[in-house]
Amino acid sequence: MDRSVVRGYTRDMTQDRVLPGVALMLAFCVLAPLLDVAAKLAAATIPVGQVTLARFVVQGALMLPLALILRSDWRMSPRMAGLVLLRAGFLVLSTYCFIAALAEMPLADALAIVFIEPFILLLLGHLLFGDAVGPRRIAASIVGFAGALLVIQPAFATFGLVTLYPLGTAFLFSFYMLVTRAMSTAMQPVAMQLHTSLAGIALCLPVILWAEGSGIAMLDPVMPQGLAWLWLFGVGFWAAVSHMCMTYALRFAPSATLAPLHYFEIVVAVALGYLVFGDFPNAMTWAGIFVITGSGLYILMRERAVARQGTTA
Repeated sequence: MDRSVVRGYTRDMTQDRVLPGVALMLAFCVLAPLLDVAAKLAAATIPVGQVTLARFVVQGALMLPLALILRSDWRMSPRMAGLVLLRAGFLVLSTYCFIAALAEMPLADALAIVFIEPFILLLLGHLLFGDAVGPRRIAASIVGFAGALLVIQPAFATFGLVTLYPLGTAFLFSFYMLVTRAMSTAMQPVAMQLHTSLAGIALCLPVILWAEGSGIAMLDPVMPQGLAWLWLFGVGFWAAVSHMCMTYALRFAPSATLAPLHYFEIVVAVALGYLVFGDFPNAMTWAGIFVITGSGLYILMRERAVARQGTTA
C-alpha cells in the first residue's frame, strides 16, 4: 500500500527520460496490487500484525544487498534518524490498517477508499507547509471525499467498523508522504527504504513478541503453513519492487506527468480482485471510484495550470 506519488526531480527532463519514468510508474501500478493480493491471501491464516512484520523483514532483506552494491550512504544525523523512525511508524500503522481491511473487504473497495489520500495530502500540505490551495482544488477535494462516502456507505452496512481501516490508511499514509517529502532531498532512495524497513522491524517485532500467547487474534503470531510462507514473502517482495519502481520513476519524470497514471492501480486492483477472489464492485462502488478518480485528475490539472502560470510569470 504504499500506494501515492511524491514530488520527483524535474531537472533536465527530456522525452527520452520521461518515457522510462512512465514505464516504471505503470509497472508500479501493476505490481502494487500484487502486494495487496498477497497480503489478503496471507491474512486468511496469519494474524494481521505478523503479516505487517513480514513486509518489513522481507523488504529489509531485499534492500540490504542493493544498498551494499550501490554503496549507499548509511550516515544519518539525529534529526534524520528521528524522521526515519517517524516515517516508519506511519508506514507500519498504515500497512496494518490496510491489511486489516483486506482481511475482510474486497480489494477494490478498500483501495478506492484509500485513494482519498491525495485530497488529504493536499489539505495537510496547505495547513503544514503553506502550499497554495485555491477554492477549486478545495471543492474538488470535497467532491472526492463525497465519492469515498459512496464506497464507504454500502461497505459499512456489510463490514461494519472494518470499513474505517482504509480511511485510517489514507490519513496515516498522508503523514508518511509528508515526512518523506521532508527527507527526500537529504537521503538516497535506497538508503531511505532500507532504514525505514529496519525501523519498521524495530517497531513491529516487540509488539509481536509481547502478543505471543496473548490470544489477541490480530497480533498473536502463528507458525505459517504451506503457501502462507509464499504469501508472506510476496508481501515484502512486491512492496520492495513496486516502491523502487515508483521511486526511480520520479527520478526520470516529473510527478505532474506521473500522478495521473497512479489511478491505473485501481483498474488493476479491480481485475485482480475479480480473478483471484471473485469480487467485483457494485454500482455504488463504481460510482465512488469514478468520482474519486475524476476529482483527483481535476486537482492534478489545476496544479499543472497553476505551475504553468507561475513559469510564465
